[in-house]
Amino acid sequence: MSLGPPRTLTVGLAGFGNVGQDLARRLCEGAIPEATLVAVSARNLARAEMNTAALMPRPRVVPLEELPSLVDVVVECATAESFAAIARATLKAGKMLIAVSAGGVPSCPDMVELARIHGGRVKIASGALPGLDILRCASEGRIRRVHLRSQIKPGSMAHEKYVLDRGFDFVKSPPTQAVKVFEGSAGEAAAAFPRHFNVAVSLSLGGIGFDRTTVEVWVDPDIPGAIHNVEVDADDIGLTMQSRNRPSANPRTSRIVSPSILAAIRAIVAPVQVGS
Repeated sequence: MSLGPPRTLTVGLAGFGNVGQDLARRLCEGAIPEATLVAVSARNLARAEMNTAALMPRPRVVPLEELPSLVDVVVECATAESFAAIARATLKAGKMLIAVSAGGVPSCPDMVELARIHGGRVKIASGALPGLDILRCASEGRIRRVHLRSQIKPGSMAHEKYVLDRGFDFVKSPPTQAVKVFEGSAGEAAAAFPRHFNVAVSLSLGGIGFDRTTVEVWVDPDIPGAIHNVEVDADDIGLTMQSRNRPSANPRTSRIVSPSILAAIRAIVAPVQVGS
């Protein structure tokens, strides 16, 4: 007996900057026929109203506290500073959260407990980082080492407090060669650069944790976009991986971010899913 076609997945966006608007356009254009954008929330609701005017069908613009009740899935595409509020609102409603700002995870220590109590789930969408799927496989056994070496354009780091506090002025004195600005654990990297090191948090969550994952950050004037090199030494596999990200209209955000969210949504509705 046929049960008929599956119900359309309803999606809400928490955050409506460059990433949110690009994702909204793609969803409204039918990038995933089985998923429909129905609502948007943002810090500035009036601006969000204006920015949804050209979308068809036009999603509702609502405060964050109303968003989870309207949708099956909330996509966080805001900032690390906003992550905790979005995560708590979504998980307390028992809904699924697809998160971009993994750097905000440490600011929400009750995230896992809320998900378990209320039946919610969290999926980190991190297209900027290579090999998370195979890293998760390796973590089923013993991993001895996970190391991330990131190269970032000077303009993306020039105004970061951590960088300025250490005497680097990449505005007045642009570097002519690569300069190391950080070395430490992933947890320390996330605290030092909450807007940039979603990759370090994602890598830690998929592997051996914040304290054991090591990170180097280099400012490099000779790259078009961020480059992330990941090395893994595990019982079951050894890995050397590299991603070369292309900047979006906002140079602090990689173009792959919106596609990574679409891929995460598609995995929910697809009859066949590739990867573990």
